[in-house]
Amino acid sequence: MDAKTPALNLNLDLDQMLDGLRRWVECESPTFNVEAVNRMMSLAASELTEMGASVERIAGPTGLGDCLRASFPHPRQGEPGVLIMAHLDTVHPVGTLEKLPFRRDGSRCYGPGILDMKGGTFAALQAVRALADAAIETPLPVYVLLTSDEEIGSPGTRPLIEAEAKRHKYVLVPEPARENNGVVSGRYAIARFNLTAQGRPSHAGAALKKGRSAIREMAQQILVIEDMTDEDCTFSVGVVHGGRWVNCVSTECRAEALSMAKRQADLDRGIMRMLDRNAIHEDGTGFKVELGVVRPVWEPDEGTMALFAQAEKAAASLGMRLSHGSAGGGSDGNFTGALGIPTLDGLGLSGDGYHTLEEHITVDSLLERTQLMAGLLIRLSKSEAER
Repeated sequence: MDAKTPALNLNLDLDQMLDGLRRWVECESPTFNVEAVNRMMSLAASELTEMGASVERIAGPTGLGDCLRASFPHPRQGEPGVLIMAHLDTVHPVGTLEKLPFRRDGSRCYGPGILDMKGGTFAALQAVRALADAAIETPLPVYVLLTSDEEIGSPGTRPLIEAEAKRHKYVLVPEPARENNGVVSGRYAIARFNLTAQGRPSHAGAALKKGRSAIREMAQQILVIEDMTDEDCTFSVGVVHGGRWVNCVSTECRAEALSMAKRQADLDRGIMRMLDRNAIHEDGTGFKVELGVVRPVWEPDEGTMALFAQAEKAAASLGMRLSHGSAGGGSDGNFTGALGIPTLDGLGLSGDGYHTLEEHITVDSLLERTQLMAGLLIRLSKSEAER
């Protein structure tokens, strides 16, 4: 550690941390369940308040849960500082705990949303708590933004995210870690699409040939769309809804597609290829593609690499090696990184199986990443001259 960086002597109890994380994981919070997300926000707000933070609850986007903005006591409170940015919504519906209960199994701990990203968010806040308990003051004030719709692309919270991030010097995102103790210094560009196949109804038994099946049209389109995938841009369809009665030729079928590319230009070309698939006939049948949420590409710049250098030093002081790289799968770091705000993502826990019934963290990473976050927070200052 350099002379200007205080020594870390944090009182971290793994069992207590696991108990606290359990409360978060067992407060299920799927994106579209407003009451569930708001219960999770209330739990987080209560813990932030207990830690001494000033907490503001922000009404969520229409049909979605609330968000939280918080700031910790600091002599520079109100000035630009370090923003810890995370989401508390998950992809797991209420009731997933019956199939994926919170449990520790050796070096792993399981539960819905434990890796993406309740574990990392909890660890980041524990880092702030541990620094306060040790009477270690961070050079910059620390702020928190917790949002409610990241798992669906942040369609309602992007303006809030960008406005809040612009107020600060650095953005830290405790999304899941990369393999081999890595963090994320950039993310691919992502676009979502809403697809609609429009058919012509008829009785499936008495007049099958008079109809035109929307489900059949969608099935054919899906094959073409997914075959458009190449090394530069991927295409996948993950949600399909169609038909109401088995004895009726389907009139409408809806789906959602995702496209991802390492470069913005490749995604832009992919978007045009998708929009070119629009084909509505005079009788109203056909196929419609609408562009949904787009996450811009985030490529590491000088500010992000300087931020990583500080994280690397913090890791080294803990006896750890830290790697970095760009990652697929979007996060709200796409928005802040694309704005040119120094952003470091993937600061959350290590594990695997997120978005599945095998979602888990490695238990050791709960302590390691809490210490890493704390070490990084005490290294980040207003300018290079202050380091």
